[in-house]
Amino acid sequence: MLQLKQIEKVFYEGTPDEKRALQGIDLKLNEGDFVTVIGSNGAGKSTLLNVIAGVIFPDFGKVTIDNQDATFIPEHRRAQWIGRVFQDPMAGTAPHMTIEENLALALGRTKKRSLLPGVSSKRKKEFREILSSIDIGLENRLTTKVGLLSGGERQALSLLMATFTKPKILLLDEHTAALDPSRAELVTRLTKELVERHQLTTLMVTHQMDQAIELGNRLMMMDAGQIIFEANEEDKKDLTVEHLIAKFQEIRGKKMANDRSLLTV
Repeated sequence: MLQLKQIEKVFYEGTPDEKRALQGIDLKLNEGDFVTVIGSNGAGKSTLLNVIAGVIFPDFGKVTIDNQDATFIPEHRRAQWIGRVFQDPMAGTAPHMTIEENLALALGRTKKRSLLPGVSSKRKKEFREILSSIDIGLENRLTTKVGLLSGGERQALSLLMATFTKPKILLLDEHTAALDPSRAELVTRLTKELVERHQLTTLMVTHQMDQAIELGNRLMMMDAGQIIFEANEEDKKDLTVEHLIAKFQEIRGKKMANDRSLLTV
């Protein structure tokens, strides 16, 4: 479903601020895989999602989506394949439009344009049914402007908008990080339910190691633009937060030792 081969991305190349954001990334997601991604700030997690989404193009390497070379296909054309939810609950929706209008816009990403009304009676019924499935009362507020929703409600709507068209790939960029604990728990539960219901191929970035262990069938850890550790579904059963911290420290320690040895050669 998704394959990255030898992806490289450098920012500010040739300047004192040069940063190798991605270094030789090889990654393959089969249909239905749910991969959680952890790593410290600056590890390259969001850059990875941006390359997959077409926000930025790699300097080297190849991106394949559903057996099609998508390396240099821009973001607006990849929207037909990709759903994305950002950390900021204000992103991904139009605050001055109603809930039903936002849903109609999301639906329009994958359907042909027509002269029919964007929110017909048939669509209103469909939207109510979809919103009822997440059970937070939004089905009774179709004409409410999205800017009036709470952060948790808005993020739940963003998640629904990103998934109800059943994209080829779902990208989640720390989408619970800005929420209070109760709303974060709600959106986490919705994430699990929607991904399982639609069997979505998903890549989710998170700073919460317990969340990374709990969700999905695969886990990967990034550092300095590289994938430094991976765990499959069987491996994840025995993982703990303490184990992940120890693994990170072990790998980081070995890397620093190797770097020092290269400097002395």
